Amino acid sequence: MTSMSEHHHHHHAHTGPGRASWRMAASATLHCLTGCAIGEVLGLVIATALGWHTVPSIALAVVLAFFFGYLLTLIPLRRAGVAWKDAIKLALAADTVSIIVMEIVDNGVMVAIPGAMDAGLASGLFWGALAVALLVAFLVTTPINKWIIGRGKGHAVVHAYHH
Repeated sequence: MTSMSEHHHHHHAHTGPGRASWRMAASATLHCLTGCAIGEVLGLVIATALGWHTVPSIALAVVLAFFFGYLLTLIPLRRAGVAWKDAIKLALAADTVSIIVMEIVDNGVMVAIPGAMDAGLASGLFWGALAVALLVAFLVTTPINKWIIGRGKGHAVVHAYHH
């Protein structure tokens, strides 16, 4: 098991600042989007089933998006033998900015599309708006992740553990 500092040094030797590819950024963003989408959908399904209004629905969806976003990073880190404390630190470092940006964008798009938040789960408007919101979030977050990874931050801190 490598320590965080050994991994950090090794990773910089491998990728170095400024060397993030668009493919790596898109992969990191897709990874984040997957966790966010699971949390968003689950949160909105639960909130709709409970008859909640927009603000508490979004709050639950955001909390679950962070939970699943981090979880999808924690699982491979733990499988790679990283201790819980280090895995949590790595997940927080890898995903926090990406999830924040993604959540602001996708929830902003959902709220901006008239009727989307009130459409209900059986509505094509709801699912179409959610698909558009997640696509826009992906397109906005990918260049941000490319810049962050290029600086040796964000998803770059866990890249060596993803095999």
